[in-house]
Amino acid sequence: MVEGPFKPVWESLENYEVPQWYQDAKFGIFIHWGVYSVPAFGNEWYPRNMYKQGTREFEHHVKTYGSQKNFGYKDFIPMFTAEKFDPDKWADLFLKSGAKFVVPVAEHHDGFAMYDCSYTRWNAVNMGPKRDIIGELANAVRKRYLVFGVSYHRAEHWWFFHEGMKFDSDVRDSRYIDFYGPAQPETTQPNEEFLEDWLNRLCELLDKYHPQIVWFDWWIEQPAFEPYLRRFAAYYYNRGFQWNRGVAINYKNQAFPRKAAVFDVERGLLEDIDPYFWQTDTSISKNSWGYIKDHDYKTADWIICDLVDIVSKNGALLLNIGPRPDGTIPEQEEEILLEIGQWLLVNGEAIYGTKPWKVYGEGPTKVIPGSFADTRRSKFTGRDIRFTVKGNDLYGIVLGRSEKDEIIIQSLSPTLRLFNRDITGVKVLGVDENVQWIRDESGLRVKIPEKLNTELPFVIKIMS
Repeated sequence: MVEGPFKPVWESLENYEVPQWYQDAKFGIFIHWGVYSVPAFGNEWYPRNMYKQGTREFEHHVKTYGSQKNFGYKDFIPMFTAEKFDPDKWADLFLKSGAKFVVPVAEHHDGFAMYDCSYTRWNAVNMGPKRDIIGELANAVRKRYLVFGVSYHRAEHWWFFHEGMKFDSDVRDSRYIDFYGPAQPETTQPNEEFLEDWLNRLCELLDKYHPQIVWFDWWIEQPAFEPYLRRFAAYYYNRGFQWNRGVAINYKNQAFPRKAAVFDVERGLLEDIDPYFWQTDTSISKNSWGYIKDHDYKTADWIICDLVDIVSKNGALLLNIGPRPDGTIPEQEEEILLEIGQWLLVNGEAIYGTKPWKVYGEGPTKVIPGSFADTRRSKFTGRDIRFTVKGNDLYGIVLGRSEKDEIIIQSLSPTLRLFNRDITGVKVLGVDENVQWIRDESGLRVKIPEKLNTELPFVIKIMS
């Protein structure tokens, strides 16, 4: 236990408050980088699927590397070299992308720790890169005044390699039980030994690197984790109190009460403004989180539109990239991040430090709410507008190109009584020319400036 205001009971943990830096930041970078980037096939679940008979990954592995007994997942570790990993170069890119926080995976389901973990020899300091990846990145990120967090997926390791127990593979070799184990069926609950180890490793990770976000995947919702989540949250929140730093836990589904941590929706959006601050985590790629050779990338425009929609509904976006095993970030991912950063350079005042308005927006295009649906929505149009507010300024962010030479913001019609103040001025961010506008019963009518030449969303700033 750590001294502080929080006790390991939900009644105490529900007194948690989301730090202001997080509510203001809105946009962060997620990084899935590990040994799974070496085979670069399928997705970051290659370590599991290469042992799952009947899968593409299983057949690919046998054809490319031989049997799983003679060449198992552990044998990719020496090939995970990170020889071109430059944390300062990464951090510069993240800064240029407009991100305000950075969350690398400290340990994925595969059980390979990307940091100096004293509980296992299977870590990046001892093997593979032989560098403290998390420590180096934390230093580089903080030098640029970005907030550093980590994601921790060890819960899923309980069952991740279980498929390898079903046939003659190296998972069954007792020499590697400290890496592949426990390799239990997913239908079983983790035992006390595993849970205590899960918590001890996590607390060490906190104490060594002082992350201000800890992101969890879904399996912590299992009943056996519940008392350990309470113990962890009290420890972490009290550590944040001691550090005098605002910290946050990200969770999925119902693993935590809504007041006790920050709810996260994987690859998904919400239908309306949520009273509690929340987050979407999604990838720059549609088909993988880790590096693969055949990514299907989203466009910067698509991602920016999702960011705007999320922020208008009281959320933040955590956008994932997947570096190559040598430590370089794929060029197309760099280009997308830089395009997002250029947009935020012009329009960031409508994103950072804003709050939701009375309504999130207007327009014909509706998102499909819930997880794994963020690529299923229709493309936004020039009639789709999202709102944010900062002080007395209201921002209307137009998500598509208008077929006409004017935008009509219907929510600002006097008859709706959503905006009861006088409008003293209207401008389009990034355009140095007076904007023609009029407010009538149909709403606020804004003539699109001739100088506005972009296919990306644009921002109408309404001052009062």
